[in-house]
Amino acid sequence: MKRFFVFIGGILKKFDPIMLALCCASSFLGLFLIMSATSSFGSKKYVVVQLCAMLLGIFAAFLIVLIDYRNLSSLSIYLFGLCIFMLVLTLIIGQERLGNKNWIIIGPLSIQPSEFVKAGFIVTFATHLNKVKEYINRPRAVIPLLFHFGIILVLIMLEGDLGTALVYVFIFIVMMFAAGLHWLYFAVSGVAVIAAAPFVFNSLSDYQQMRILAVYDPQLDPLGYGYHTIQSKIAIGSGGLTGEGIFNGIQTQYSILPEKQTDFIFSVAGEELGFVGCTVILILLSAIIIRTFFVAKNARDFTGMLICSGVGAVFFFQSAENIGMCLGLLPVVGITLPFFSYGGSSMLAGMCLMGLVMSVNSHRKGGFFKK
Repeated sequence: MKRFFVFIGGILKKFDPIMLALCCASSFLGLFLIMSATSSFGSKKYVVVQLCAMLLGIFAAFLIVLIDYRNLSSLSIYLFGLCIFMLVLTLIIGQERLGNKNWIIIGPLSIQPSEFVKAGFIVTFATHLNKVKEYINRPRAVIPLLFHFGIILVLIMLEGDLGTALVYVFIFIVMMFAAGLHWLYFAVSGVAVIAAAPFVFNSLSDYQQMRILAVYDPQLDPLGYGYHTIQSKIAIGSGGLTGEGIFNGIQTQYSILPEKQTDFIFSVAGEELGFVGCTVILILLSAIIIRTFFVAKNARDFTGMLICSGVGAVFFFQSAENIGMCLGLLPVVGITLPFFSYGGSSMLAGMCLMGLVMSVNSHRKGGFFKK
């Protein structure tokens, strides 16, 4: 019995208590908000699914922590192949939802493979960067890296999922920056994007252009593309300092607010918990992001640092984009708020990313940048 407790104690020591506490606190608060957002549906399905995904995610994180991230890195080529297989399979047998063909439905289960591919891409891309770190600024390093990233991006774009594609673009930028890519690459790319923007905009279909324009003036189409933004801002604005009370938000409880349990869960918090509740969410997410980059700074090697940088990029971009679209500052592109929004795939994938960070943290010895 003593050996058993020693074994369990050794396993628990591998967990990062700060990261685990922050992610669990965020998940439980999110579960509470989902319970309120879906109370008008007359079904507990959403709460049950989210709770099961959270528990399964913690177990998955537990398994990932037990695996040395360097062992995962050694399997990089197989992980990359698995990522491509999952995305191609989605294109073949996936079903369309809200204009995106990014769901695989098996009986009662709905799985979004692109969420899980994030972890695989981060590990494989970090491994690739580590192999070319000595000549990262040479074309013979940059071109294969672009090819590595481009395959994943093209497959996701073929699914029609612009929001998820933007997440991968941000992961790529952050990891390339962390790997030491010269600033001139970013400057030239930025100028090229700005120069191409008008031509790209003109090539978009009318509904895509309207979705972008509705960000700056929702009244252009108040009952169409601007509706989500208008109702979200009304919900958040009506909450005031302390909110209208849980289960009491008019926009939420009368289902005036669209996609309230997923994309606009932050708006639910704004209406029912007010400025105080939104501040708590911001503090929790900021702490998770800061902790992730802290582990990156103290990682034992280059690969571990890059893995945490990629995970931090996911948490930062999704948080900023989701909250930005709820406030009417950024386009509505269907990105969930990490650990808060409803979604089994999103929750499970988020916990797996947390597991990667804790794996890096549990195997550090003094820190990569302290050598």
